[in-house]
This record gives sequence, C-alpha cells and structure tokens, in this order.
Amino acid sequence: MRTVQVSEITENIKEMCIEANHYLSEDMEAVMNRAAKTEAAPLGRQILAQLRENLEIAAKDMIPICQDTGMAVVFLEIGQDVHLEGGLLEDAVNEGVCQGYTEGYLRKSVVGDPILRENTKDNTPAVIHTRIVAGDKVKIKVAPKGFGSENMSRVFMLKPADGLEGVKNAILTAVKDAGPNACPPMVVGVGVGGTFEKCALMAKEALTRDAGSHSSIPWVKELEEEMLEKINCLGIGPGGLGGSTTAFAVNVNTYPTHIAGLPVAVNICCHVNRHVVREI
Repeated sequence: MRTVQVSEITENIKEMCIEANHYLSEDMEAVMNRAAKTEAAPLGRQILAQLRENLEIAAKDMIPICQDTGMAVVFLEIGQDVHLEGGLLEDAVNEGVCQGYTEGYLRKSVVGDPILRENTKDNTPAVIHTRIVAGDKVKIKVAPKGFGSENMSRVFMLKPADGLEGVKNAILTAVKDAGPNACPPMVVGVGVGGTFEKCALMAKEALTRDAGSHSSIPWVKELEEEMLEKINCLGIGPGGLGGSTTAFAVNVNTYPTHIAGLPVAVNICCHVNRHVVREI
C-alpha cells in the first residue's frame, strides 16, 4: 500500500490547468506542423500560419492560447494499492482547479446553476471522472474544454441494424453540422457502444489520447483513418474558410453494449485540444 497526500494531487492539477491553457501539447504541435505542410488551399495555409503564430506568442508571453479557458474536465485513474490521505479527493481536485485558474489569471467560465447563471468566480467545480485500476500510481488527465466546440457535440442512439455505416454517418453528420463553429481544424472524439452516458464519456476521454495515435483494434483503426480522410474531404478547412485540413485526428473508443442498441457519441474539440497527462 502506497500513501499519497491529496495535497500532491491539488498541486499537480493546479500546474496542469496552467500548462494546458498556455502551451500546446507535443502531439497537437506535431499534427499542426504536419498540416501546415500538407494543406492544399492557400487561405488554409495562411490560417494555419496565423494559428501557429498565436500559439508561439501565447507560450512566449504566458497568455492563454484561447480566451475561453474552458471548464476543467479531470480524469483520474487511481491504483487500488493507493491510500489517499489528507482530505477528500473531490475537494483536492477542485482546490487544484481553483488555484490554477486564480493564480494563472485564467478566465472563470463556470456558473453555479445552469439556469440562475451566477459565476462561481474560480472555475469550479470541475467535471471529475474517477476509475480504480491496478497498481499504486495515480494518473491524472486534465482537459479544459471550451464550449464553442463542446456545443457542437452529439449523441446518436442508433439501431443495431444501422451497423458500421450508421456509425460513419453519425460522425460525418456531427462534423458537417459543426462546420466552422468548432474552430477547425478539429480533433474528433468518438465513443461507440455502452449506454447513453458511457458513449459520451468515451468520446470525451478519446480527446485526451495523442493525436495521430490509433486504436489497437483493427476495425477501429480503419474507422479512424477512413473518417479522418472523409472529414478532410468536406472542405470546411482551417477556420471554416475552406481547405483540406478540417480535422487533425479522429480518436474512437469502444465498449460492449446491449443487444438492442448502438449508442454513438461525437465530442468535438477545437484546434488546440488542450490536455495534459501526469502520473504520480
């Protein structure tokens, strides 16, 4: 049994919130640089150059890479041989978000009630997803999610007879409907299977996987590659102004499901796809 102080989780999440909002992750930098070389449209190349310049200025001057610094989504994988000490885990996570957004001078975008709309003034509470896994480590994923792209996300409760073609149509429908509103080039997270809420959770977590990586399941890998190609043929392009780079990546997660259903969720993220992963 390994003891971990929750204050250590707080400190890491504080740092991760600041890092995610100021620096592009290595995987996203790689796919953006690749797109800058392969984008076919002159205007598309110009937009990509402007996006890269913005990111360089943000990193150099410690300015947020987007004015929407997002609602903090936190995934925790806690080893079952870990004993957490020093307070409640949820409180520790929210304290980390509070410190990160306050000390990092990040925009506070969270309201405490969805109808009354009073700002909580520290960007809490976070949306927290916790899973118990083997081992004695704690893996933390922090993914601040802006709502320009979040609002473009969809859940489709398909029939089993819709099959793989139905899944493909759902993904393309969501991307077409999003158009320029998701600040393309986008990363498309997809969840297939499970239940209504499980497929949405899988789609969200898929966005934290390295852009350019692929599922180890052959048919899923083929789906990711085919969907990226088809999405990039839609012509939406960088900034929605046309071009051959509408998406940087399509990441698909799957899970067993009921004999009577085929749930599909599409969670779209903008061109920065903020995410930081650490293990303690």
